[in-house]
Amino acid sequence: MKAKIDRDGCISCGLCPEICPDVFRMADDGKAEVYVDEVPEDAEDEAVEAQESCPVSVISVE
Repeated sequence: MKAKIDRDGCISCGLCPEICPDVFRMADDGKAEVYVDEVPEDAEDEAVEAQESCPVSVISVE
């Protein structure tokens, strides 16, 4: 499973790293980023929750 963020649309709300810190973090520019190549198995549910909770729908988890 992989996660992606359309960083151009990110509004820097910080929700995704709060929900799933094993996959998402806030980058130096203040926007969220994915910092793992593969979503760890034990973080898959949280990654999907982050996707569903994103207020601007810029996260995809496949």
